[in-house]
Amino acid sequence: MPELPRVTIAIPTYNRANWLTQTLAGLTKQNYPAHLLEILIIDNNSPDSTRDVVAAFGNAPHPPKHIFETQQGANYARNRALAEAQGDIIVYGDDDILMGPDWLSELMQPFVTDPKVKIGAVAGEVVPVFPDGCPPWVQSFHGPQALRADTGATHDAQVPMSANLAFRRDVLRELGGWDTNVGRKGGRVFGGEENGPIRRLRRAGHEVWFAPKASVQHQMPAARTTLKYVKRHAFDSACSRVVGRVAMDREEGRSSTGYLLSRFAGNILKMLGFGIIALVNTLILRQGAAKKALVRSWRSCGYLYQIPLSLFGRS
Repeated sequence: MPELPRVTIAIPTYNRANWLTQTLAGLTKQNYPAHLLEILIIDNNSPDSTRDVVAAFGNAPHPPKHIFETQQGANYARNRALAEAQGDIIVYGDDDILMGPDWLSELMQPFVTDPKVKIGAVAGEVVPVFPDGCPPWVQSFHGPQALRADTGATHDAQVPMSANLAFRRDVLRELGGWDTNVGRKGGRVFGGEENGPIRRLRRAGHEVWFAPKASVQHQMPAARTTLKYVKRHAFDSACSRVVGRVAMDREEGRSSTGYLLSRFAGNILKMLGFGIIALVNTLILRQGAAKKALVRSWRSCGYLYQIPLSLFGRS
């Protein structure tokens, strides 16, 4: 039987002690040899009881280690974990995920059966759940990753979520880790953090696999189902897409100007079009459809905000 790898599970967290408690309840009971597993909780300046929550699991089968990272931002926390990790594989997860006891073993199977070391990363399934309920119009924006039905390689257009994503530690270190210009920072919902590492991994000749049986539930509390939050997430996600595209073009030695100008023009039309759709649906009392259109209009506003900044080199 191939040997199991040494694994570090890294969970960046900011001010979410209650959710972290639930995540640690699953992480610390994994069916994985204790001498091959470490769990790092990267506390990113949390003012709540995060340190006490980690300490409360000190007698668990896999006790976690608390690390305090003062530079604000999820990717600073991820890079700190990368520097500290003792495992040959580093697994990143969110502080609000739930999993069964076989999750880690399932996630490691592609690495275990990869004698030629072609696989650089493995993503598990991420299924959104809504413990406080969810309006239908919000639920339509969410769904499982479902990158493929069976375990195997993903194609280049697929970028898995960092909520359930494992890398070969040394490969990720060699490729420069995580870009601190993107990713969540405090209350800012600035996503797209996975794009850079996955893109560099593939460019270096490594495969990115998907393991659907290594599934986690990603909890979406009531605060993430409000119109205010969904609009902000859409706006920030558009900004992060622009920043990520500019970074990719810079890495590959080409200009982003054509892309930025075409996106700017296209999103003026989208902003106006979806704005009109939102207004019409409001007038005919279709509130869910109006909110969905408003969110799409607001996403276009994110593009229109970020593109001039990127064109003039301000971000």
